[in-house]
Amino acid sequence: QVQLVESGGGLVQPGGSLRLSCAASGNIFRIYAMGWYRQAPGKQRDLVATITDDGSLNYADSVKGRFTISRDNAKNTVYLQMNSLKPEDTAVYYCNADHYNYYGTRYIYWGQGTQVTVSS
Repeated sequence: QVQLVESGGGLVQPGGSLRLSCAASGNIFRIYAMGWYRQAPGKQRDLVATITDDGSLNYADSVKGRFTISRDNAKNTVYLQMNSLKPEDTAVYYCNADHYNYYGTRYIYWGQGTQVTVSS
């Protein structure tokens, strides 16, 4: 069982920065692909960024060049550094863990979500 605890959300002005953290329980963090997703009011949940167990990166076009995802396996933690924030980045941000085991069984977990608001 994996539990994800997020922190770092808040209110910032346009052009500002935030760093989100997601701490995972357990001792198998290093084998999971990790991701950040976001959901604005009245809209679907969309992918923001992912990082695999091997360190491969993927970003949504809307955040490429502004956001950076990283992981520290020794601390069981994944980060999302958000720079040059825009009002359209306002959303609830969710941490995700995803893994297929040797037999093809999928294990997926979500954090509780943390609010990011970008406003003057």
